[in-house]
Amino acid sequence: MTTIGLVAIACGLIIGLGAAGACVGIGILAGKFIESSARQPELMNTLQVKVFIMLGLIDASFIIGVGIALWFAVASPFHG
Repeated sequence: MTTIGLVAIACGLIIGLGAAGACVGIGILAGKFIESSARQPELMNTLQVKVFIMLGLIDASFIIGVGIALWFAVASPFHG
């Protein structure tokens, strides 16, 4: 295999696994938010702010992974 092929596989793994992890994290977070707001509706506004902050952080980690993968794909630092 050439270096370019391995970089393409690595980029696919970075983006694919990052997307899968972000989706699972967002799903768990949203499920727990719905469960907690059903148990204590008076805390829903406070929890909603925290949920949106965590959603932003989860998405930010995925976007950073996409940026690194794109950097590998375009700049290809491993290719001589």
